Amino acid sequence: MMLDDKDLKIIEVLKEDSRLSIRNIAKRANLRPSTVHIRIDKLKKKKIIEKFTLKLNNKAIGENFIAFILINTSKDLDNHLIKNRHIKEIFGITGEYDLILKMKFKDVEEFNNFIIKFRKEAFVTKTLTMVATTDLKEEV
Repeated sequence: MMLDDKDLKIIEVLKEDSRLSIRNIAKRANLRPSTVHIRIDKLKKKKIIEKFTLKLNNKAIGENFIAFILINTSKDLDNHLIKNRHIKEIFGITGEYDLILKMKFKDVEEFNNFIIKFRKEAFVTKTLTMVATTDLKEEV
């Protein structure tokens, strides 16, 4: 499905606040409410909009220690790691490493406990860890 300007306007408004009513989305996108309703339904059916979610304040929920790990693997990731509450995003990447993980923790101690166990996983052959020092932009 090709997105046109109307779809893109609706998506931009939803990115800012997906809780807005159809009427408010229509006002901000300068479209008719019926058009917005039909197009959102179409975007959901075509899986362009996968889900509506929220952005939490990392500090307020105790996840303001953010780390990234580059990983070389000898086999596929174990399912228990994919479901781990600390691992927020996983991407397959090109280059020297196979995967990059974005993780969030309460503090450096919680992170350290995790990373010591993680590096012992059978599929992990090499890691490079980076800790975020500031959050300049984070999208959901």
